[in-house]
Amino acid sequence: MHNANRRTLLKLATLATASTATRPLTAWAMPAAPSSTGPVKAWRTSGQQRCESVQAPAWQTAAPVSPMSIHLDPDQRYQQVLGFGAALTDASCYLLEQLDAGKRKALLDECFGPSGLRLSVARTTIGSSDYSLNAYSYDDTDSPDPELTHFSIEHDRKHILPMLKEARQTNPELFYFSSPWSPPGWMKVGNSLLGGSMRKHYFTSYAQYFVKFLQEYAIDGVKINAITIQNETDTDQDGRMPQALWGQEYEVEFVKGHLGPALQKAPLDTKIWILDHNYNLWGRAVDELSDPDVYKYVDGIAWHGYVGDPSAMTRVHNMFPEKSAYWTEGGPDISAPDYATDWANWSSTFTGILRNWARCIVSWNLVLDENGKPNIGPFTCGGVLTINSKTREVTRSGQFWAFAHYSKVIQRSANVFASWGDLEKIDHVAAQNPDGSRVLILTNTGREQTVQCTLRDQSLSVSLPPDSITTLVW
Repeated sequence: MHNANRRTLLKLATLATASTATRPLTAWAMPAAPSSTGPVKAWRTSGQQRCESVQAPAWQTAAPVSPMSIHLDPDQRYQQVLGFGAALTDASCYLLEQLDAGKRKALLDECFGPSGLRLSVARTTIGSSDYSLNAYSYDDTDSPDPELTHFSIEHDRKHILPMLKEARQTNPELFYFSSPWSPPGWMKVGNSLLGGSMRKHYFTSYAQYFVKFLQEYAIDGVKINAITIQNETDTDQDGRMPQALWGQEYEVEFVKGHLGPALQKAPLDTKIWILDHNYNLWGRAVDELSDPDVYKYVDGIAWHGYVGDPSAMTRVHNMFPEKSAYWTEGGPDISAPDYATDWANWSSTFTGILRNWARCIVSWNLVLDENGKPNIGPFTCGGVLTINSKTREVTRSGQFWAFAHYSKVIQRSANVFASWGDLEKIDHVAAQNPDGSRVLILTNTGREQTVQCTLRDQSLSVSLPPDSITTLVW
């Protein structure tokens, strides 16, 4: 797939003021499945516009081909899309639970409902993360408990499980995947949830810990569709938060000798995703999948975008085309001056992710407060949305508006298809939905430009304002 260099996830350039940041999401309906070059509908985010319907260009026959062209080939298809979403962390669920029932329903409808963003994938945490009210696991004891006699998900019954159920009621097709930040402290060197590394002689107990988590959640009405072994396997975050180091050989041994067989025996159909860390660790993913006993249990690789380039996903795909890529974490910075207006930078990032075989794009916390809290970690993450801790006013991030141009129109099981044309500061990605409709998303991070798009003998021209996202559907 064509790949261009991508900007960093958290740009600090000051952009236009976010005077419309609290504007509700404009409702827009999916068009009926049209012919291959039927009538076009268009939406744009730019300046004061937020996903607003704009006049759409029309397809024309035999127009001269401009050098400023993007060429489309729906017959050259790539990965099927699973969906788009965000993490329903302990912190996010707590903030949602604080809202009155009516406001919470409206917010969940806006995120997961058919007239909202239509988010269809969400990440949950197995025990605490850095965005939790406190550090905890499901088996916190003063001494080792290898039989897991003290295992309990009681902590999650207060506000996490109710919010997960309510979100899935809003979108019954919501796909949940879950990641641990730390095993119970007694399983680790240092005997603490904060930092440290896993002790391999507890691998059997830890595999059963996953099984119990999945079973207990299912009993409480929340099926988890996939799990990762460890959030960010290659760091302990200097002991500042719940986290654990997992050496490559440890993850290999745990998957093939313990977790994979335990899920199979349970039996549970939960998918296993490895790595759950940055692009620059692509060689580790290759090495792990090269072990046939790991390969047979693993559905795919979970990727973060903080270090490295998304082309790493293509490298791994080319070696293991049957294994999927999932982009599982990356979110805005609440301290950045462009938190509410960096939609074009996020859309450029999203395009790079989709053009490198990823089946989903999942942000970090769905909601946090105006200070990026609650958290027990060292970072300044913001939510896709911000809920003011005093007024309960909701602010939508630039990432929220970028998501709207993807998640509202690219359906589950859509296929990304080929588009090419190397235009300065213009990013593009195209997809065909199961209903036959087609989507082209154009992101302009530079000056105003007019771009021609060609599809066989048809073409259309579209004017792209600076710092804009334009979505075309036909």
